[in-house]
Amino acid sequence: MEENEQSARGLHFVGKKDELIEAKRSFRSIEDRDILIIYHQGVFYAMDSYCYHAGGMLNNGDIEEINSKLCIICPKHKYKLTLAKGECLYKGNNPKEKPPVPRWYSKGVKQRTHTVTENNGEIYVKLSDNPNWIESDYYQGEKGKIERAKAEASEKETS
Repeated sequence: MEENEQSARGLHFVGKKDELIEAKRSFRSIEDRDILIIYHQGVFYAMDSYCYHAGGMLNNGDIEEINSKLCIICPKHKYKLTLAKGECLYKGNNPKEKPPVPRWYSKGVKQRTHTVTENNGEIYVKLSDNPNWIESDYYQGEKGKIERAKAEASEKETS
């Protein structure tokens, strides 16, 4: 694939497949977005690298299967985000059920995810073209850097 054909299709080269597999998790900045690329169980995923909730870095989060969905667990506050769609899952009880049984529920998509493709051993990311606001957008770019610093400072004050 020619370089100008890649950029015309919105594809950004992020690394060689073998290197990204070995790394398991890789951080890249693409068009002022900080992206986490994850290789897990034979599949590549890409999502905004800062948790939508308080800007925590997701790169050290554990990956667990929750309600049949692979999730990364934010190390900061244990928010559970699906790798495939960026949906936030939580466990709760329906008070109308007698007796209430804890179940997994979705808060909806909170973390922006991006498309990963492979071509001849090279991995590309296409940034999400969803025009709607997704909460992880808050911690991206220059403004996001300031907001992450504020969140970090307020967390230090309360601990």
